[in-house]
Amino acid sequence: MFELKNYKKKEISKLHFLKISTWYLINNLIINSFIPSSKIRVIFLKIFGAKIGLNITIHPYTNIKYPWKLEIGDNCWIGARVWIDNIENVKIGSNCCISQDVYFTKKEFDLVSEEIIIEDNCWVGAKSILSPGIKLKSNSIIKINTLVKKDYQ
Repeated sequence: MFELKNYKKKEISKLHFLKISTWYLINNLIINSFIPSSKIRVIFLKIFGAKIGLNITIHPYTNIKYPWKLEIGDNCWIGARVWIDNIENVKIGSNCCISQDVYFTKKEFDLVSEEIIIEDNCWVGAKSILSPGIKLKSNSIIKINTLVKKDYQ
């Protein structure tokens, strides 16, 4: 059993607070919105430090926690309502399809900060959840509504 009274919030600098606040505003107004332009999403993600390759499609209502901890290769498709809750680095290789409603994080209350890597030519099915620390090897296919807790091929 966990006790919320024992939770201690990490202190952050004023500059980092400003960066996060500005990003949350952009994320809610543009990235996680109905605006149909994938190019605008890519531009703002790059401005905030995401490393994004060529020919990327990012659909409406995508939610990205920290773009400066996101890397996407070439020729990728990020579906509607994908939530990348990346408190640690998330690396998506080239030629990957992340279908709608995929969620990158951990479901338990305790904080686990581990990188997620999706190698080239992967397809993550709709409504799947990728836990911290997992690595999808090249050419992996994750079925719809799958919880991925360990490395997968």
